[in-house]
Amino acid sequence: MIRFLIYIILLYTVPNFCGCSKHDTTKPIKSSKGKITYVGRDSCITCHEREYQLWQNSHHDRAMEVATENTVLGDFNNSTFTHFGITSRFYRRDGNYYVYTESADGRFKEFKIAYTFGFFPLQQYLIAFPNGRYQVLGICWDTRPQQSGGQKWFHIHPDERIAPGDVLFWTRVSQNWNYMCAECHSTNFQKNYFPGEDYYESSYSEIDVSCESCHGPGSEHIYWARHRLYDESLQKSKDKGLKVRFNDSINGSWVFTTNKTTATKTTPPGIGMEVETCGRCHSRRTVLTEKYYHGKSLLETHRPALLTEDLYFADGQILEEVYVYGSFLQSKMYHNGVTCHDCHDPHGLTTFAKGNALCYRCHLHEKYGSESHHHHKPDSAGADCADCHMPERTYMVIDPRRDHSIRIPRPDISERIHSPNACNQCHKDKTTSWSIEYVKKWYGNSFIDKPHYGMFLFDGRRAKPGASHELSVLIGNSETPPIVKATALELLRQFVDTQSLNAIEASLSDINPLLRLSAVDALDAFGQEDQARFLKPMMQDSFKVIRAEAGRLLSALPEYMFSQTERTEIKKVIRDYIEIQAAVADNPGAQLNLGILYMNRQEYKKAEKSYRQAIHLEPEYPPAYINLADLYRQRNQEKMAEKLLREALQQFPDMPEIYYALGLSLVRQKRNEESLTYLEDAVKKRPKDPHLNYVYGIALNSQGKKQEALSILSKAIKNNPFNTELLYALSTIYRDEGKIGLSLKYAQQLSEIAPDDQGYQKLLQQIKDLNSDKDGRE
Repeated sequence: MIRFLIYIILLYTVPNFCGCSKHDTTKPIKSSKGKITYVGRDSCITCHEREYQLWQNSHHDRAMEVATENTVLGDFNNSTFTHFGITSRFYRRDGNYYVYTESADGRFKEFKIAYTFGFFPLQQYLIAFPNGRYQVLGICWDTRPQQSGGQKWFHIHPDERIAPGDVLFWTRVSQNWNYMCAECHSTNFQKNYFPGEDYYESSYSEIDVSCESCHGPGSEHIYWARHRLYDESLQKSKDKGLKVRFNDSINGSWVFTTNKTTATKTTPPGIGMEVETCGRCHSRRTVLTEKYYHGKSLLETHRPALLTEDLYFADGQILEEVYVYGSFLQSKMYHNGVTCHDCHDPHGLTTFAKGNALCYRCHLHEKYGSESHHHHKPDSAGADCADCHMPERTYMVIDPRRDHSIRIPRPDISERIHSPNACNQCHKDKTTSWSIEYVKKWYGNSFIDKPHYGMFLFDGRRAKPGASHELSVLIGNSETPPIVKATALELLRQFVDTQSLNAIEASLSDINPLLRLSAVDALDAFGQEDQARFLKPMMQDSFKVIRAEAGRLLSALPEYMFSQTERTEIKKVIRDYIEIQAAVADNPGAQLNLGILYMNRQEYKKAEKSYRQAIHLEPEYPPAYINLADLYRQRNQEKMAEKLLREALQQFPDMPEIYYALGLSLVRQKRNEESLTYLEDAVKKRPKDPHLNYVYGIALNSQGKKQEALSILSKAIKNNPFNTELLYALSTIYRDEGKIGLSLKYAQQLSEIAPDDQGYQKLLQQIKDLNSDKDGRE
């Protein structure tokens, strides 16, 4: 089975400015005249000793360190670790640390440990490679105490053999420090990747996450501190020369008012800049530019992941490793003005209180700590606020992390959409129905009946009839969290109907840029006229990523649809799109995106170069092979396409996408019987994929194997009951077989799922007429 990629060091000297003491009477330094530079944490200590002491030995401080006797926590005393028959050895020599382990070519080699990565509950290790690369070893050290199960080596993928050809092998791009890790583990990281030569000149100001990672470069703050005694205008400065002061979280306090059991902030909710700043690293996201803009919206520099099926359960609970941001944006706390700093000390990264005491700072203990609220014994896990409202999920084998959507447990939703709930995560020996009955008993039926956006997202994921309406209503509801609305917009691309288009159109002018971006993307499923009409104005959006995505879609439309001025504007925003992809040019996905863009523009040589580069970066990346083969097809080079795909199969025999593409290539060459073998293999390797089943079924039917085709399609529809391709195929094949009743059944389902689709409505009417004729004859 194909894995999904985890798309995921030269230290230069910085000036050591003097500290900015309140009593500093040093001669004023010259103005920086707009040139803002990083100054290093040593410049901060004099005035900010308390913050510095809190920061020391924190996770940010120890995010990355040179491998020394003081930083390496693993057992390098000639210890060994065996994983699926592969034994690695860890040892020291001449004061350095080494591992003897499997390399990219399958041979065992010695590698020197260059850096440590993190320190609790596990520590990883970086190894230097040619061309400026650093790779993260797949074997980690469990730093927990021995009585907690720690003090041992373990593999980050404990249940499977990760061979050198695997996309997750430690020398592959998915485990590359420069691309995957460095931005969030060092200060002022500059990747400096040169795609033509395929090498890095990466650098950083400080090896770990230091003051300026969050507050921005400090030279202007130093200037303010030194000159404020001499310059009255500086004394009135609100930002004190800092790029980010987080005033929205510092100002105001949380207080209890009369007759309220939850604290209220004395100032209106801020603009969320602290959450946006933390979200740079504490989110699942892609990079849009190497230049980070401190104090700006996250979407200026990064594109956060939505609540997609591969990352989140349908109700927004965490599934894969998503790093807090996407969860917290769903929470009521976030929308009421709570920020990271309200619970976590931003410098020491600890919480301001332990256990329930942290929650009772804003939630009245007399109510929320009582058994009438939580219905559990006071000292039990059920009385723990976090266990009920922020259940844990373990990542990296031993690292439990809490869900920051801070939700009320809803076992009734779990029963419907197959998501977890805190009740059954604790009471593992009980059924979901058992939990539902207790919730009804404690809180009443009205609590159970309350709708939740997870139900609508679940229906949308399955393309259930009526989901288009549900999602549109969800998007129009002012109480729906914007990240949920953005996710709903992405799901609307499955429903090409008037209601979906109306919801998308309204979102194109929403104040939240994430919604505008998702609305632009959703237009990909609609017709050229709709795309041209709605996307042209989006080329003027204030956010570069939105302009760029609009340009990407417009580049695929015929030129006659645009005026000369509009064509010029499209070229401009396409340059924005190319710049965004260039920021992650070491990601095979970015090269694929560029290839698709160049294909749209009929720049075939550039497209081929991009596809080839994607394959070079990650040979086990099926879309690059498939798109390159499709390029050859478009240029009437079908034999070259077949040759490429057969070479890919030799190297990667488990990729269903390659079997599928090769099968289609053979169909185009009219080698139909031969094509069936490869289309069948694609289905066998991914049996629940609706499109693979559809194509195989159609191929069987075209060669007169109708019963086999119906068998394949009927099995597939059970796993994908609302898939329009499968329904259409079943309806038409049964119609041609003269089984009008079965044909009508599937045609009616089609019309319910897509009532605005004229083709489906025409099919339904045709089959109704056939059914009437049949009844008349009888």
